[in-house]
Amino acid sequence: MVQSRPSAPLPEDDTHFGYATVRLGQKQALVDDVFHKVADRYDLMNDLMSAGLHRVWKDILVGMVKPGKARPFRHLDVAGGTGDVAFRVAEAGGRKTAVTVLDINGDMLRVGQARAEKLGLAQRLSFVEANAEELPLPDRSFDAYTIAFGIRNVPRIDRALAEAYRVLDRGGRFLCLEFSMVDLPGLDKIYEAYSFTAIPAIGRVVTGDGQPYRYLVESIRKFPQPEQFSGMIEDAGFRRVSYARLTGGVVAIHSGWKL
Repeated sequence: MVQSRPSAPLPEDDTHFGYATVRLGQKQALVDDVFHKVADRYDLMNDLMSAGLHRVWKDILVGMVKPGKARPFRHLDVAGGTGDVAFRVAEAGGRKTAVTVLDINGDMLRVGQARAEKLGLAQRLSFVEANAEELPLPDRSFDAYTIAFGIRNVPRIDRALAEAYRVLDRGGRFLCLEFSMVDLPGLDKIYEAYSFTAIPAIGRVVTGDGQPYRYLVESIRKFPQPEQFSGMIEDAGFRRVSYARLTGGVVAIHSGWKL
């Protein structure tokens, strides 16, 4: 089984940026720079890197949201700038579902807004440029919160989880789709080699720069194990916390309820 690279505990004002150690206050700008570079090819790269599997994973995630069409439903998708998850929720929920797409990166939001216009969904979605750690949104204003492949890029994950809890209404659900650790013997070594060799190479061909994708691969290895992350979700106040591994542990969907 591939495990995250062992490391000593960091000082409180330090954090990880991939395998590098940086000041906590520096990480957000470094992450922003990564996504400024890849925004226009982000969705294409997701298809190439996952052989299209990210679409299946997101469909499963949205199936767990269950917006329904009989009553108004308020949904927040964080770190969802290009709209992939938000569009699925809007289509699954119908016209009574209002979706807010929030991302700290304006370039990612620009791509999402353009896609929404082409799909005829622009009137049903709102786009907000803001930090997951400080949501400019009222308490108890959403029925569901999703974040797909974004939580590992947040410098202060505990703050983002606390904000998720704050903006969810009672009975609201937190759902997080994130890369995990492969737990199938044999697949782990193949996945490790593919991640550190093929993904940066594909990124270099498609976007002209492979370095952002090396960071993204490294950030997966530094993200907490599912059991540890589940504990962080519980610490934020959520109950009935659970997770499910998909595709041999390549990704996991984490769930928690505000009861």
